[in-house]
Amino acid sequence: MGRKVTLATCSLNQWALDFDGNFERILKSIDVAKSRGAKYRLGPELEICGYGCGDHFYESDTLLHSFQVLKKLLESPSTQDIICDVGMPIMHHNVRYNCRVLFLNSKILLIRPKMMMANNGNYRELRWFSPWKKLRQVEEYFLPRMLQEVTGQDTVPFGDCVLSTKDTCIGSEICEELWSPRSPHIDMSLDGVEIITNSSASHHELRKADARVNLIMSATRKCGGIYLYANQKGCDGDRLYYDGCAMLAVNGDIVARGAQFSLDDVEVVTATFDLEDVRSYRGETCQPHLDLDFKPCHRVKVDFCLSGDGVGLPTHQPITWQFHTPEEEISLGPACWLWDYLRRSGQAGFLVPLSGGVDSSSTACIVYSMCVLVCRAVQDGNSQVLEDVRRVVCDPSYRPQEPRELCGRVFTTCYMDSVNSSEDTHNRAKELANQIGSTHMTINIELAVKGMLGIFSLVTGKWPSFRANGGSDRENLALQNIQARIRMVLAYLFAQLSLWAQGRPGGLLVLGSANVDESLTGYFTKYDCSSADINPIGGISKTDLKSFLHYCVEHFQLHSLRGILAAPPTAELEPLMEGQVSQTDETDMGMTYAELSVMGRLRKISKCGPYSMFCKLIHTWRETLSPTQVAVTVKHFFRRYSVNRHKMTTITPSYHAESYSPDDNRFDLRPFLYNTRWGLQFRCIDDEVSKMEEGDA
Repeated sequence: MGRKVTLATCSLNQWALDFDGNFERILKSIDVAKSRGAKYRLGPELEICGYGCGDHFYESDTLLHSFQVLKKLLESPSTQDIICDVGMPIMHHNVRYNCRVLFLNSKILLIRPKMMMANNGNYRELRWFSPWKKLRQVEEYFLPRMLQEVTGQDTVPFGDCVLSTKDTCIGSEICEELWSPRSPHIDMSLDGVEIITNSSASHHELRKADARVNLIMSATRKCGGIYLYANQKGCDGDRLYYDGCAMLAVNGDIVARGAQFSLDDVEVVTATFDLEDVRSYRGETCQPHLDLDFKPCHRVKVDFCLSGDGVGLPTHQPITWQFHTPEEEISLGPACWLWDYLRRSGQAGFLVPLSGGVDSSSTACIVYSMCVLVCRAVQDGNSQVLEDVRRVVCDPSYRPQEPRELCGRVFTTCYMDSVNSSEDTHNRAKELANQIGSTHMTINIELAVKGMLGIFSLVTGKWPSFRANGGSDRENLALQNIQARIRMVLAYLFAQLSLWAQGRPGGLLVLGSANVDESLTGYFTKYDCSSADINPIGGISKTDLKSFLHYCVEHFQLHSLRGILAAPPTAELEPLMEGQVSQTDETDMGMTYAELSVMGRLRKISKCGPYSMFCKLIHTWRETLSPTQVAVTVKHFFRRYSVNRHKMTTITPSYHAESYSPDDNRFDLRPFLYNTRWGLQFRCIDDEVSKMEEGDA
């Protein structure tokens, strides 16, 4: 009796609509799995076309090209003698489904459509796909003629079914189904399915990895069985970074895992299991269904064995999962995302206006971390990374030696000086640029500012003044905005032409550096340096960014960051007072970054309006603020948020890292024209404050 089975799962860096590249990566993963003795290979969700196709799923071309790739896989010698489990969209009875296709030796065994759709947060699957609602039901799917010619089959099973080999039984879950309170793995396990697979396209969020791992451990601990998890990896053309973590588990223990962050386009994880371990575990803990109405799984039989004669083959033993700290996640996730964006965009590097503050320094450190990862991958023999970096720098013989040298090739930083800039920030920016090795320049913007104001004065006969010089609030704000917007225009000018001026080919991508908290209240100028091509820190809080810079001081030995961390955050857009900064972010905003982070989470994650937020914060902040002070803070937050919400409609595409991101384009769908008086909402808060004051009296 066969007992030992070797199974493979993988993380693939797929790219939406890159059918040729996706095919090559799928095929490579199958080759690696077979070379390690695996008889079953699981891939990520929708791996053939890429998960992030968006409204391209509506196009018949996407379905056609997916079938063309599937045909090539069926014809390939690499897919012989191994059960391959791939993901693609399929239309059945004129309804589009997100499916798994299982095939062996040029025969399609079954097609399993997704039953529970991801339709919250960043996900909109119900926009493109329908869930399969026919529990335990299977229909005939008529194959396209191009596949009939290869498989010799007219129809194949389509629906809620599992695969029975000669020695075990395999059932599928697809991504969201693991997270559902009615996960299919429970009923499948109770019906004797011993191997559960999950193909996912699960994105990275700070502090999320443990939730995913715990779900898989819990699934196999309470039900017994083997669980395989495959996930996409990398940036497939959107704001999300899919963070791998392919893993295999048995009876509540993780026995093998892949990397969460990596520049490897293909990562295959294999493990060997003893099926008798599953049977022994379930024999003691897992009770069969006693419900007379229970419908058993529809089994599709295949004349194939996953196990061999290798009784002496060692099985994999439990491992302890070492999770990254949030600081490490910030260092690695956005860096991998930037690398994917850079190599796939066809550009020659990045440019960031480096102000000497926490935010732009964080962006610079993430680029430096990217350079560290690229150099490490090249040293480890990653030929794809070497090919990509040579294409980026336009030098077919180039080989990066160390991160600072690579940083000088692909990263340009510039300090944009004005009369309101201090010598301290100028020096801090220069020191950091020197330590990371970026090509650094100082650009004085005063000539451009005076030129713009001169045009305004010529037309109107007026010359605005700062508040410190007797001007009004409107003048003060306009003078700040013109500086910020000129910096954006100059950033794009230098991004387009700085390499041309050096006699080098290509252009640079402009990176933004507005954090998630500033975006939440609109504490930035519309179309200033927050307007960029992409923003690696737009989904990260100020608090986490400061912790990240402390990490960089120790991990990368970037000691210039100590001065940046010690300085108060400032926009430096108002006149200096005796050569010193007089403007600070928290004073301008009227609240601290710590308060902003708390209120941001309550607004988005806890679904709080003004009144509900007040009711929670009078308890959370009772040691430091009175109910009246809490009311003032909450009202101020919602006024700032609603007045500036329009800015989110043009916000730079940002790396998604926080579940309280205010990204209007994909994640946080709300109006951008509010009644900023919040009449009834604020009156409810005032009523509660009055009741509390009367009670205290």
